Amino acid sequence: MIKLAVFDFDSTLMDGETIDFFAEALGIGEQVSAITERAMNGELDFFESLQQRVTLLKGLEFGLVEEICQNLPYMNGAVETIAALKERGIKVVCFSGGFRTATSYAKNILGYDADFSNVLHAKEGKLTGLVGGDMMFDFSKGDMLKRLQGLFGISEEETMVVGDGANDRSMFAHAGTRVAFCAKEILKKEANVIVDTKDLTQIITKVFPC
Repeated sequence: MIKLAVFDFDSTLMDGETIDFFAEALGIGEQVSAITERAMNGELDFFESLQQRVTLLKGLEFGLVEEICQNLPYMNGAVETIAALKERGIKVVCFSGGFRTATSYAKNILGYDADFSNVLHAKEGKLTGLVGGDMMFDFSKGDMLKRLQGLFGISEEETMVVGDGANDRSMFAHAGTRVAFCAKEILKKEANVIVDTKDLTQIITKVFPC
């Protein structure tokens, strides 16, 4: 019986990468998305790639950051899937290597119970190119998952995780149900449930067939 479900945000609950939307606003979309792609494929250290990409965002108006985060395209079926899980009494949490300006805004829209992500540092209304937070490293999601399991007394077998990229591997290592959603090959190898269509409700169909 699943008691805890943890979802990645970018390219899982949201259809795209938040940082790529920021980069497009600065006219450096291709440069940043190339780094993002390599990081999600496991070709780059996540911490280093995050620092590199955020540095490129220096000078972006924080007001524009908030505007972008309030207009992100959520994944098909996100609201319905989270509602279905919560109806089953499952705690639903979002872990993101992205940013709190996006995950906290989406929380009340999508309906998850809590979000853990990173914070973009801003000064005088503009991004400084610095970042800090809960999800900075390759190991961060797995580390936070173990903490939540200990806090709530939930076992690995009672945990479901859903993600798409290399930095989701650490949480896959501590969950009985591991869903690779439209995922990179590096993550599919760690999964026991695979969904290749952009419809999160397929998770309910596959994990809770009855």
